[in-house]
Parts: sequence; structure tokens; C-alpha cells
Amino acid sequence: MIPDIEKASTSDIKAFQNEQLKLLLNYLNTHSAFYKRLFKTHNIDINTINSLEDLAVIPTTSKEDLQNYNDDFICVPRKEIIDYVTTSGTIGEPVTFALTDSDLKRLAYNEAISFACAGINQDDVIQLMTTIDRRFMAGLAYFLGARELGAGIIRVGNGIPELQWDSIIKFKPTYIIAVPSFLLKLIEYAHKHDIDLNTSGIKGAICIGEPLREQDFSLNTLSQKIKEKWDIELFSTYASTEMNTAFTECEQQQGGHHHPELIIIEILDDDNQPVAQGEAGELTISTLGVEGMPLLRFKTGDIVKAHNSKCDCGRNTLRLGPVIGRKKQMIKYKGTTLYPPAMHNILNDFTKVESYIIEISHNNINTDEILIKIGTSDPSDDLLQEIKDHFRAKLRVLPKIEFNDKKEIRKLQFPKMSRKPMLVIDKRK
Repeated sequence: MIPDIEKASTSDIKAFQNEQLKLLLNYLNTHSAFYKRLFKTHNIDINTINSLEDLAVIPTTSKEDLQNYNDDFICVPRKEIIDYVTTSGTIGEPVTFALTDSDLKRLAYNEAISFACAGINQDDVIQLMTTIDRRFMAGLAYFLGARELGAGIIRVGNGIPELQWDSIIKFKPTYIIAVPSFLLKLIEYAHKHDIDLNTSGIKGAICIGEPLREQDFSLNTLSQKIKEKWDIELFSTYASTEMNTAFTECEQQQGGHHHPELIIIEILDDDNQPVAQGEAGELTISTLGVEGMPLLRFKTGDIVKAHNSKCDCGRNTLRLGPVIGRKKQMIKYKGTTLYPPAMHNILNDFTKVESYIIEISHNNINTDEILIKIGTSDPSDDLLQEIKDHFRAKLRVLPKIEFNDKKEIRKLQFPKMSRKPMLVIDKRK
């Protein structure tokens, strides 16, 4: 199930996106109060924008724009809105997105081709280990995508290893969708209850919310720990509510594939100029085919690299590498630039580190400070020293590290109304 446009030549894909861009601009100029105002304020004649390169004349859209003018982005009457979702609010206030019936069909198509990308087909059964309620777009997308693909789906929701294993044993799913660190909890439960992981029938896991790979696509520490115990394929998928689109790995596992029929992407530097090929920059997106709340040149805040070589799977679309970090969570610490994922990878190397939270703040001279709070059943000076040595070796700097009560860390990780664990608290202004 590879759409024809994804097998087309690079020039044909670009020509297709040029035409889709014109449709998007006309739609926004007709229906979006925010973008009509933007075009008028900056004297932009959309009829002069005929290619992806011409996008550079249009100012980018920020998360702050969405927060400050949320309703001005909605392009349809209220009666046409079928579903309301909100962003997770990881950075700043959550934003509401309104979806029409057409948007839900687009969401289903997006997830169906994403599942197919990872090798899932109509003969498979998928166990969903994320919430489908609480205004969460991803859980709904997975359910709709499975139905579009014709695969079966078991809606268990997040957490509760006992219920997850009961469902696996009863219904025999072939794939699961989960946060990777939760797979470690499933492994732990299986070992305690004499469940044979490798005869469970699970072929693979679609993993969300946490990176699986290093920048060269080798397995990171978290993935290695999973694979050492459970012989299943791990597929990374990257998406956001704002994008209404997913970038999912194929069976080659060399980055998340771009779906050019659904989204235009740019990777920009701090001056909003395209980075050189192979360089890291901020992913900036324009959504195609969205009715309720389409976006133009929206800066996601995620720092990524694009890979343009043709993939052995037959798709000719570019691929996004693992997210390096969120731009707003970049830390300047003792002369070194850090992103939280680098610290996640180090902490995941320790079996005794059962939970943690990274707090970023400013000190009295307004420079960045890092405090890592660790929950463990076996705190000791030796463990603390081992963790510190690992940080010095891997990152060349040592943040402040302390042991904390596991219950307190869990409260920090799951604040009220949270839909997924929060591993970073940024207290900087």
C-alpha cells in the first residue's frame, strides 16, 4: 500500500506539491481570518507564489500565534466541526484543533499508509496502548487508521501491564502501539509472571513519544534494552496534533517517511532560511487537505535532519531522522549545548533508574542549570557515582543529580490532565 506519489520521481513530487500549495493558499485566503490578515499585513499576493521556493516570502507561524489567535485559524462553521482535540501543552498552553468529517477521513488515510509503511496489513491485529479519549488526537488516529487499513484493533488504553498481557494472551495481537519505556514495564511483568515474551505472537511495536534511534539510525540505549529481552521489531513514528500527519519508519528503519500528499516540509535555520542538505534545523510544516484548521509555514519547534536518498522500500520521499530536541528546550550548560534526549539516553542505560525528571532553570546570573531527580528502589553512593561518571564520559559535563521519592517523581511526570509522561520541566523564563 504505497501511494503512487510516494514512488514518483523527486521532480514529479515537487511539481505535485507546487500545485497543492496553490490550493492551500487559495483556501486560506478565502476561509482563514488569521492568514487573510497575515497576507494583507505583509502585502502578499498569493497569486505570485507558484513554487515551494516562493514560500520564503511568507512569514512563519508560531505556537504563540496559535495560542493567541486560536479561533482565527478555524476555517469552517461550527456546525461542520465533528471532533475537537487539543495539543498536549508540553510547551505553553494547549491549543484547540477542530476537525471536520473530511479531516477525520484524512487522518484515517494518514495512519493507514503509516501502518502499511511499517509492514502492517489487514491480516494483523493491533493492540492500542495509548488513550483514545481526553482530547488526544493520536489515539483516535490509530483507531481510524486501523479501520481504514482493515486491520483489527484492541483498545486497551495506556498503563496497567496486567490488563495489557491479559489482552495479548486472549486476543493474540500481532502489533502493539506504545511508548517505548512502557515496553520495559511489560517485559518486567512478563518475567515476574512466567510469560514467554517470544511466543506471545507480537511481531512489532509502533513506538511513540520517545526516540528509538541515534542519528545514524542505530538503536539507542532504550531500544537495546527492549530488544535484548524481546525479539520484536521496533518502528519509530513522529507526529503532532498541529501536523495532522505522521512520519513513520518503513521496514528499512532509516527514518520516518514523508507523505507529500499530506504535508509540505521545510527545515529552517534561526533566520528562517533553509538549511543545507544534511544539516539540522527546525521542522516547519504546511498541511495539505486539511479543512478545519490548516496551517502554513508552522514552526514545530523540533530540530531534525532530513535524509534524501532513495529508500530500498520503493518510496522516493525524504525521511526525517530522530528528533534531536525541541528548540525551546535547548540548554547551554557550562559551554556545552545540550538537548534533553541526550540525557534520556544516558539515564536509560541504568536498570536501577526506575523513573526520573529533568528540571531546567536559570541561576542567579541567568545561566542554565540542570537538576535531575531520580527514583530508584536501590539508592546508593555507588550508583550515584556511576551515573555521574557516565554523564562526564558521554556529555563531558555533569548536571546536579539527586535521588528522590518515586511517588513524588511520578506526580511530577503525570500532572493533572496529562495524557503522556512529562520527563522535562523547564522553569526558565
